[in-house]
Amino acid sequence: MITLYGIAISNYYNKIKLALLEKEIAFVEEALPPGQSDAVLKRSPLGKIPFIKTPDGYLSESQAILEYLEEAYPEKPLYPVKPFEHAKCREFIQHIELNVELITRRLYGEALFGGKASQETKDEVLVKVESGLTGLVRLTDFSSYALGDCFSAADVVAWPHLQLVSFVTQQIYGQDLVAEHIPNFGAYIQSVESRPHAQRVNQERTAALEAFFQGR
Repeated sequence: MITLYGIAISNYYNKIKLALLEKEIAFVEEALPPGQSDAVLKRSPLGKIPFIKTPDGYLSESQAILEYLEEAYPEKPLYPVKPFEHAKCREFIQHIELNVELITRRLYGEALFGGKASQETKDEVLVKVESGLTGLVRLTDFSSYALGDCFSAADVVAWPHLQLVSFVTQQIYGQDLVAEHIPNFGAYIQSVESRPHAQRVNQERTAALEAFFQGR
């Protein structure tokens, strides 16, 4: 049995949760925010979430977790079998995480947590995230799922990340940069959310976000 630690407002947590559900891996959730206590650091070396407990020990970093799940539970694969297609899936994931989500993360403090980003930061992020999104559509047109007609690990990653980037850019710039750069974005979200597991993750994320903002 896998134990998934974290909180449902995290896009990285929801990435792993969706993968577990789609692969039909038995798991339980334990709500836990990131932290620096000894108890957390012994299981996640920087105190980040998500992390999981496996039969062999604890594992952190969402992409390492995703690949572990794929290898340890191969019955319902999320990655393509052919080496080149598998590599293209990994390329897509690395691009969206490094060149889109990570860039936008500099704005989360203002958009989500009541902080304040400098105008210089906003200007830098705008240029870089638009470049990242332009590069993303060179890899796929999102005509159905992220990488073709089949749901894959690319969607496990793209769906939570792009939704958050969409929300944050609307909050900061007054415009949805994701929708502006990905013409099929709305249809893509509907395609993913037609899946029962995505609907569950979405409902539980929405409830967690409502509770979070009410708490603030």
